[in-house]
Amino acid sequence: QVQLQESGPGLVQPSQTLSLTCTVSAFSITTDFYYWSWIRQAPGKGLEWIGAIAYSGNTYYSPPLKSRTSVSRDTSKNQFTLQLTSLIPEDTAVYYCARVGVWGPNYAMDYWGKGTLVTVSS
Repeated sequence: QVQLQESGPGLVQPSQTLSLTCTVSAFSITTDFYYWSWIRQAPGKGLEWIGAIAYSGNTYYSPPLKSRTSVSRDTSKNQFTLQLTSLIPEDTAVYYCARVGVWGPNYAMDYWGKGTLVTVSS
C-alpha cells in the first residue's frame, strides 16, 4: 500500500543542480521512527546511499556527498526532496527514494520508488 514515486528531470548539465522529489502515499513522512532516504546506482556500480531526512526533520548525509547535498521535505504534500549541486558526469545514475524503518539497532529500507534515471551531460 505504501508507495514512493520519484520525479524530476532526466537530463541535467554539468555544474548545475539536480532537484528530485519523492511523493509518498499511504504513509505519513512524519511517522515516528521512519527516515526518508535517497539512494543512487550509477551504471555498473552498486547502490550508494546519499542522504536522508528523519520523521523529526533532522537530516543525514553521506560524507563524500555532504557538501553538495541537501534533503528537505514538505510535510503538507507528504514529499521529500533531494538537491545535488555542482553536478559532474559521474553523478549519472538511477536515483531512488526509499523508506527506512528503524527499530533500535536494526533498520530496513522496506519500500522503494521505482527509480528515475538522471543523466548528467552537456
